[in-house]
Amino acid sequence: MEIFFQVLIDGLVIGAFYSLIALGYTMVYGIIKLLNFAHGDLYMIGAFVGFTLLSLFTGDGGVNTGILGLGVVFIGTMIIVGFLGMGIERIAYRPLLLAPRLSILITAIGVSLSLEYSSMIGWGASYKVYPIKLPNDGIQLLGTQISFAQMGMIVLSALLMLGLRLFIDKTIYGKAMRAIALDQTACSLMGVNVHRIIALTFFIGAFLAAGAGIMSGVYYGTINFLMGFTIGLKAFTAAVLGGIGNITGAMLGGLVLGILEAFGTFYMGGSWKDVLAFGILILFLVFKPTGILGAKEMERM
Repeated sequence: MEIFFQVLIDGLVIGAFYSLIALGYTMVYGIIKLLNFAHGDLYMIGAFVGFTLLSLFTGDGGVNTGILGLGVVFIGTMIIVGFLGMGIERIAYRPLLLAPRLSILITAIGVSLSLEYSSMIGWGASYKVYPIKLPNDGIQLLGTQISFAQMGMIVLSALLMLGLRLFIDKTIYGKAMRAIALDQTACSLMGVNVHRIIALTFFIGAFLAAGAGIMSGVYYGTINFLMGFTIGLKAFTAAVLGGIGNITGAMLGGLVLGILEAFGTFYMGGSWKDVLAFGILILFLVFKPTGILGAKEMERM
């Protein structure tokens, strides 16, 4: 049981990262039916922007930052990458909203490659060691050692997801997002600024992805310019698993995928980690393509 709970905690941490990134996928798909394959690279950009800001405080000869400084860097990174997400939507996607879906999908792949190799040019191709290390101490629970870092990652991710849920359910902007997801044309006729709401959606998605990126950098200790590719695909898998277009489904799908991956890695070995994740995607696409919480959509003629 001790091993079971230890693997479960590891899976929840991984799943929390997947959930935060999957939320961006599912929000953008729900609004404009775009599979934004550049979204995983915003996670990577968040890790590098956080690395740069933290290096100003904790780099060679710098001053050590405390909880307050780390919080400022965390929020600042998320805001910077959020505006980057808005810029990508304005420059790359908005002119193609009425174009065939294939055109905007290819554009998303181009944006992804541009972000990756711009990061390689700007920060270098080698791995970067995060300039801050979390303490290894924690508490014993049910015979399992749970570090304060793991608890912090899980709690912080849960707060971000709860904040998004409340924003979608309780605010006028959240209501506008839900309305646009149902009928974009009708919302435009009713006076809703559709482009502004779409831009806000991209901001929120990038905001959360950046949070996952900086948390991942702090937690694992190293980052590189290709780190967003695989985790982006896995977050997409989590979104499909939960029911793409469904906010709660994306959260649930990320946690389920993280837990399954952790147990699969423990019992089958690390080399099977990606095989397991994408095998789950194939099975769901074959047997339940709508996902855990997804619903069938009826096309009205």
